[in-house]
Amino acid sequence: MKLFFKAILAVALLLVLGTVGLVAATWQPDRSVEELSERWARAPSQFIDVGGMKVHVRDEGEAGDSPPIVLLHGTSASLHTWDGWVDELAQHHRVVRFDLPGFGLTGPAKNDDYRLEAYVEFVVGVLNALGIERCVLGGNSLGGSIAWRTAVHHPDRVEKLILVDSGGFPYKPESVPIGFVLSQVPVVNQLMKVVLPRSAVESSVRNVYGDPEKVTPELVDRYFELTLREGNREALGKRFSQLQYQDQSALIQTIQQPTLILWGAQDKLIPPAIGVRFHENLPNSELVEFPGLGHVPHEEAPKITLAPVKPFLAVK
Repeated sequence: MKLFFKAILAVALLLVLGTVGLVAATWQPDRSVEELSERWARAPSQFIDVGGMKVHVRDEGEAGDSPPIVLLHGTSASLHTWDGWVDELAQHHRVVRFDLPGFGLTGPAKNDDYRLEAYVEFVVGVLNALGIERCVLGGNSLGGSIAWRTAVHHPDRVEKLILVDSGGFPYKPESVPIGFVLSQVPVVNQLMKVVLPRSAVESSVRNVYGDPEKVTPELVDRYFELTLREGNREALGKRFSQLQYQDQSALIQTIQQPTLILWGAQDKLIPPAIGVRFHENLPNSELVEFPGLGHVPHEEAPKITLAPVKPFLAVK
C-alpha cells in the first residue's frame, strides 16, 4: 500500500513539475500599446477617440464621389487582415479599417460589453468620428455579423454590404482553431491570460486557411503579438461568453442593400452552406465561392477575392 501511495505521489509531482515547466516555457506577459505600435501602427495608422476608447484606425485612399469603403475584421484578427485589399482599393476609393474592441491595438471594450449590439454602436461611433455619413460596409466572420446588423439597425448609414464568410446563422463547424477552444475552457482560459504558446497561434491561423502552407512566420508574428496586447486575451474569453446563437433569418431578410457574399469553399469554421443561406435570405444579393480558400479568403488570396468586388462597387 505504501508503494502505491508513493507511486501516486510521484505521478502527481511529475504532473506539477510538467505544468510548471510548460508555464515557464510559454510565459507571455501582456505587451503595451506603445511597444506594439512600433511595428503594428506605422503610418498611416492613427488613434482616434471613440466613446473614451483609443481606436486604432487606418483611413486611406481617395475620397472621390463614391461612399467610403469600411472593412471590419473577424475574431482575433486586426485591421491588417485587409492589407491586400486596401493596397488596390485605395488607388480609387477612400478605405477605412480599424481594430474592433477586444482585438488588435484598440484593446478591451469599455464595460466589457462584447454583444453584437454593442459592436454595431461602436462602428457607428467610428463613422461619426470620421465624418462618414454613408458607406459600403464589409466584414469577415465576426466583422460580417456586425456589418449586416449595422445595415439592419442603421440602414441610412450603409449603401452596400460585402459579407466574407460571415456569421449570421447557426452552424456546425468542421474544425475550430485551438485558440478559440482554449479560451472557452474553464481554468485553462485563466491560465491563457499569462501564457501563450506561439505554436497554438500558428495552429489556429493554419486552421482558417484553405492552404496552410501560405501561413508565413511573419503572419504568425502578427497574430501572436497583437494577441498579447494588454487585455486582449481576457477579452477573448468574455467575447465568447457573450456569443449569440439564435437563427437571425427574420432580421437578415429585412436587408434591402445590394450585398456581395464571398465565401471560401474550404472554410472549416463557417461552412459554405451558410453562404448559400445568406444568398437565399437576402433579396438583393450575389454569391461568389472560391475553390481552395478558407475562412479568411480576402487575406489568403487578396487579388482573387477582389475580382468580384470591383464590378460590385462600380454599379451605381
